[in-house]
Amino acid sequence: MSLLIFSCNNSNKKESTAPLKQPVQNGTVLDQNVHKLKKTLSTLKSYDSFPRHIYKDKTNWEFVKVRDWCSGFWPGTLWYAYEASKDETILKGAKQFTESLKQIAYTEARNHDIGFQIFCSYGNGYRLTGNESYKQVILDAADTLATLYNPIVGSIHSWPTRTQYPHNTIIDNMMNLELLFWAAKNGGSKSLYDIAENHAEVTMKYLVRPDSSSYHLGSFNDKTGAFVKGYTHQGYADESMWERGQAWGIYGFAFSYRETGRKDFLDTAIKLSDKFLQRLPEDGIPYWDFDDPKIPNAPKDASAAAIAACGFLELSTLVDNPQLQDTYFKAGKTLIEILSTDAYLSQSENQALLLHSTGNHPKGLEVDEPIIYADYYFMEGLMRLKTLQKS
Repeated sequence: MSLLIFSCNNSNKKESTAPLKQPVQNGTVLDQNVHKLKKTLSTLKSYDSFPRHIYKDKTNWEFVKVRDWCSGFWPGTLWYAYEASKDETILKGAKQFTESLKQIAYTEARNHDIGFQIFCSYGNGYRLTGNESYKQVILDAADTLATLYNPIVGSIHSWPTRTQYPHNTIIDNMMNLELLFWAAKNGGSKSLYDIAENHAEVTMKYLVRPDSSSYHLGSFNDKTGAFVKGYTHQGYADESMWERGQAWGIYGFAFSYRETGRKDFLDTAIKLSDKFLQRLPEDGIPYWDFDDPKIPNAPKDASAAAIAACGFLELSTLVDNPQLQDTYFKAGKTLIEILSTDAYLSQSENQALLLHSTGNHPKGLEVDEPIIYADYYFMEGLMRLKTLQKS
């Protein structure tokens, strides 16, 4: 396995770690993951509580309720497991956990995370079953998310409860645009497409820095639309490069180009990708923030690697240049392969699929722990890789 296919200008080369073992084969990892997910599913009896993270000294998931931003990832992970296995027990579990989230589409929008909650669950469910009731929930959820749009700013208000920022937009929100794009193409209002496109444009203009790194949050004047300041709350510092935010941007701008055909969105996805790859350490998995001065004694983030892998695989299907297609395909494939080694696979250690993710380091939350969205994007990446390798 070649790890450093990405860039000869790797600024973190001195931060190398011991060589990784060869990855388990893709199909074998999928089979193992499916078996483990089915085993975990058999222990869960409450369908309105959702796995989120596992403490370092524990083996079982800690749970959150429906309104938590991570609630959609567990049913989404089950849908990928069903897609890989066609196991009816997993299908039943995916349906039960998905249907518990229906209320999100029909209650007041509290934040931008409706896309994560509904499109990961109902979206995958509809893709795999064609259940028309799922489609209606997705369309209604898109309308609910759209209520957070401020036409003066041109973006969705990500965190309405953060009153210190009259209007704020975070880089994570790029991922929720897929719900709006999909709804606009599948029976929803054309205005949903316009909202998503405008939001991506504002994010591109103000949250992507000139050096191709990204802010976590942009603060705006809600009355004039003027940009006030960029922040990076979950990174080391406002001007540092928080790697999960960079990964959200890569993936979000890639599919925004897919949906709109706007070359500036594609160029942004490429710039964010190249910056991410240039900053990777030699072992191939990002630290939680590329500018943490404690590197190499800083925690890794497997979730960012999994998200970025999905973004790279998506991007590889969108660029016309064969060399770039190869670069981004290999980048995504390599990240999935590294996550498929015993350095990151949880195996019998706990109920999760992956170890070593980092949630909110500045607040000391979910640091170097299994987190459910790492498992979700790992399963997505494995399935994407399987499909692309076939073609």
